[in-house]
Amino acid sequence: MSTDGGLRLGYWLSSEEHGPAALVSNAQRAEQVGFETAIISDHFHPWTRTQGEAPFVWSVLGAIATATRKLRVGTGVTAPLIRMHPVVVAHAAATTAVQFAGRFFLGLGTGERLNEHVTGARWPGTGERRAMLAEAVGVIRELLDGGNVNHRGEFFTVENAQLFTTPQVAPEVYLAASGLKSAQLAGELGDGMIGVSSSPRTVEAFEAAGGKGKPRLAQLHVCWADDETAARRTARAWWPNGALTGSALTDLARPKDFEQALAHVREDDVAGTVVCGPDPQRHLEAIARFAAAGYTEVYLHQVGPDQAGFLRFCQSELLPQFT
Repeated sequence: MSTDGGLRLGYWLSSEEHGPAALVSNAQRAEQVGFETAIISDHFHPWTRTQGEAPFVWSVLGAIATATRKLRVGTGVTAPLIRMHPVVVAHAAATTAVQFAGRFFLGLGTGERLNEHVTGARWPGTGERRAMLAEAVGVIRELLDGGNVNHRGEFFTVENAQLFTTPQVAPEVYLAASGLKSAQLAGELGDGMIGVSSSPRTVEAFEAAGGKGKPRLAQLHVCWADDETAARRTARAWWPNGALTGSALTDLARPKDFEQALAHVREDDVAGTVVCGPDPQRHLEAIARFAAAGYTEVYLHQVGPDQAGFLRFCQSELLPQFT
């Protein structure tokens, strides 16, 4: 759905909180209530053990492709650096794009230690991970073009790799942006950007680096419930990581490390980053802040188990505001 100004609302499928069958069901419901686009997170671990899930996203995507007819779905985001080599990501993305028949886009980013340390490789610093991502994007695009690829770069080696199951048109590649440097990289190399901040500076940096006119996607955390007290309680229980900032988000290694870091987080801290409660105006105002910052698509992440109630709320209160 999009406004007259071009804003589109999307639905966020949280792999950290829902198992494979639930994610497929949630995607079906989202399509049924009127969402046209969705993003699914790609994690090896949840942020906390309470969230409790982290299915292999590429298996789930295949099921969603057959369970939906029109819903456009992308990854938010896959890190083609350590846990998954760019060749493997390109292979997975090509097959998924074929299954979705034009309804898939590939979101890529520099990842978190939480998910990437599992192979035992060294966890690089931020600047090195950006350089790795830049090289990986080139490899992935070349493979998606369908030719035989040989590559010997600073970080990755590819020997005589060619994809034989490929879509008619390669999926768009969007890059995650959490700061100005990553926004610049997204502008230079991406077909679009996926952001998390309603600051216009991120969009400005993206556009200045070559992103002008390209899609700008944003994630917005919300927690709908029948009353605000219940919503705030759910947000604190299920998404305390929403209150965490800085390098801890990318450098902590295990769910229990996040739990320790978040042990003293209060409901107020989480409610400062998650829109809580049943008032549609508060949700619309938060969406409007991203629109004002220059985003073209806002993906709503409903925290907690009650996805059905939230989707009914979207159908009756939010989506009718868009045409």
